[in-house]
Formats: sequence, structure tokens, C-alpha cells
Amino acid sequence: MPVPGAKTYCWGMDSPEAAPLVPALSPSRAADFLQCPLLFRFRVIDRLPERPSAAALRGTLVHAVLERLFELPAETRTRRTALSLLEPQWERLRAAQPETAAELFPTEEDAAAWLAEARTLLERYFHMEQPHRLEPRERELRLEVTLESGLRLRGYVDRLDVAPAGQIRIVDYKTGKSPRPRFEDKARFQIFFYGVMLWRELGEVPARLQLMYLGDGGVRWYEPTEQELLAAESEILGIWRDIERTARSGSWNPRPSKLCGWCDHQALCPEFGGTPPPLPATAPVA
Repeated sequence: MPVPGAKTYCWGMDSPEAAPLVPALSPSRAADFLQCPLLFRFRVIDRLPERPSAAALRGTLVHAVLERLFELPAETRTRRTALSLLEPQWERLRAAQPETAAELFPTEEDAAAWLAEARTLLERYFHMEQPHRLEPRERELRLEVTLESGLRLRGYVDRLDVAPAGQIRIVDYKTGKSPRPRFEDKARFQIFFYGVMLWRELGEVPARLQLMYLGDGGVRWYEPTEQELLAAESEILGIWRDIERTARSGSWNPRPSKLCGWCDHQALCPEFGGTPPPLPATAPVA
């Protein structure tokens, strides 16, 4: 736990703020640490800028369209309606992030080709579900749960469905393709992270945790038991303890993998001959 009086960061947030807050962790930041402690440091403590990603922006756009779709009356939730929402949502996104849009899409032709890919994802969604038959309880649900240990978990659930008999389903949209079984762990960890939060918030084990891969129409789902959620919670706490130990030591070591090829911070990484910047003066001290 933090040294009394020391300033700490709310590490779990995607945009952490320097403030005297209790420890917090999100699925994405936990995944960063598992992938590479140095990447976690660069993103959470140093808060280094990263190049915008067309794939990430497309995911944001598709999620926005699906969220808006479920705000409409059931009988209007058609493929045509969803596609008609695409460009207006894109214009809102572009207005909110003009520099990112300009960097990613120098010409209107570039933007049009990118939008066509988003359109394909939305069309594929309608082969996977019939949204006019669904009435989600929540969309883009922000969860914040404090465990008995004091660790705060935070995250956003794409969709929460509740059946007439009360069974709960957590749905997470993925705009990429479904992973091969050997590479499934990251997505499984994330959806179980949400399952733990909802279980601790409501006191009820979700009936289903569902991943929908719009990139190829694949679906992965799990029907968790209380024991499985306890195991997932223990794993999350273990990750946090590892983060605390690393913070105490100050040794945010790189963990080389095939994912290094996609990292924006190679120039600062010792594995590639770089030197990390000095730790910020207000870096968390555990």
C-alpha cells in the first residue's frame, strides 16, 4: 500500500490523474503490466504519447454506432439503420479528434476506405445477433468496485443483458478477429475481470460472459462459476501485488515478446538500445 502522505496515481484509469486516490486497476492496464512492466510504466506513470491507431479509432466508432442503435425503438434496429448511423457518428468523432483524424486520413479517399471497413464490421454484426429481439439493461456501463483488500477495479462493459428470469450476460464487442485458442488468454482475462466486478457489485454470478468478434463473426462465451470468479479475483490481486513490488523497487523491466514490433516506445527501451526517461518526481511510491 502507498506510504502515508505520499501522492499516488489512480493507476487503473486510461487517463490517470495525479491525486491522492486509493489504488485502482482496469483490465487494459493490468494487461499492459502482464505484457511488459516497462510498457505499463510508460503508459501509466510517464504517460508518454503514442501514435494514433486507425484500428483503435474504428473500434471506437463501431462501439458508438452499436450503443446508439440500442437507444432506438426495437423495430428500427435494422442493418440499414445501423449503417445510416455510421457517417454521423464518424463526423462527431472527427470533430472531437480533428488532429488524430487528419494524421490517420490525409485524404477523403483514405477516410472512405477506412469507413468501408467499419461498415463491413457492422454488417457482420447482423449475422451474429438480431438486435430487435434484445433489450439491454445497460450499454457502455462504467463499473467501479472496491474489493475487500482496498483495491479499486474500474472498467467499461459494452453491454449488460438481463433475461426475464434474471440471468445476467456481459457482452464485449471486439472489432478484430477471434484469436486462436492458444492466444485467447488476454480476452478471457478481460471478460472475467468484468465478471468479477459485476459479481462483487451485485452479489450474483453472471450466467454468461460473451465475446463477440466482429472481424470474423466468431463468438467466445463462458459460463463462470463462483470458484472461477474467485480464482480470477485472486489473479487480479496478484497482479496488483506485483505492480506494488515493482513500484517499490523502481525496476520497470521490459519483457520482450513478438508484440514489441507494435510498441511505440522502442527508442526508449533498453531491449532496443534505448534509455527510459527518469521517473517523474510524482511517481507513485508503494
